[in-house]
Amino acid sequence: MLETEKARITVLSIGCAIQAWEVKSRPHRSVVLGYGNPADYIANPVAMGIVIGRVANRISGGRFTLDGQTHTLPRNAGPDHIHGGPGGFGWRNWRMERDGSRAVRLTLTSEDGDQGYPGKAEASVTMTLDGAALRYDMKVTVDRPSPVNLAQHSYFNLMGDGDVMDHVLQLRASNYTPNGPDLIPLGKVAPVDGTIYDFRKPRRLGLADPDREGSDANVVLDPGEGPAATLTAPDGLRLRLWTDQPGLQVYSSVTLGPHGTPMPGPRHLPFAALCLEAQGYPDALNKGFPASIATPDAPYTQTTTIEIA
Repeated sequence: MLETEKARITVLSIGCAIQAWEVKSRPHRSVVLGYGNPADYIANPVAMGIVIGRVANRISGGRFTLDGQTHTLPRNAGPDHIHGGPGGFGWRNWRMERDGSRAVRLTLTSEDGDQGYPGKAEASVTMTLDGAALRYDMKVTVDRPSPVNLAQHSYFNLMGDGDVMDHVLQLRASNYTPNGPDLIPLGKVAPVDGTIYDFRKPRRLGLADPDREGSDANVVLDPGEGPAATLTAPDGLRLRLWTDQPGLQVYSSVTLGPHGTPMPGPRHLPFAALCLEAQGYPDALNKGFPASIATPDAPYTQTTTIEIA
């Protein structure tokens, strides 16, 4: 458990999962969905609260080509690969070391060929709680070139109850990568104008998506130093997210369903939470987007900070 005068966060070694996040100005409610039984994170079909890797999001056809060699991955989303495969980082038990009451470091070794990915990878995730802000410092070193794209996958509901369609969202994003019906990016970047992803100005989620189609796509973050995302609850509690990543998957939990034993709070149903997943471009190697390739000389790194106050 990480704790300051403003927040208390429960971190599990399984998948680096955030099981609970209590804001002390709003006692007796967690602002993330979670499972009451840690064993439920081993199956965890909805990636509840975990850190995803080796590559977050979808890879079309469960394959990619790197340096002239084609690599085949498990197809665990129909014909496609998602979130690093069924044995990806988020479903593994990491080694966890505490650093006082405000920081924890988790490490994991992924061998060459793990889930079909090339190269041995040594991953570390350090979570540091500073007041009301949780910072993720992620690093992956490899012994040969390999795609790496980590993402935190917490399900946020700042009211701790009901759905999130009355929350107000603002994104520093003028463009997004539209998907086909299979949720695979089409390979182009398009303006958010007229879409449910237009949150350049603060907008209530229910107003942006009145027909409840559900959002599940990557927005392309504009350059800037301010928050990439700001989410505000009806009672004024506010989440702000900063990241050095180029994209943010915005997922309104449209396919969320009951599984395991939920923590007290909203039922695990569609629109019960919003995921804001800082990441690289989805399916980058197959679509010609800038790809995040770690090499022995250039490890993968990510810094993402989430403040809730």
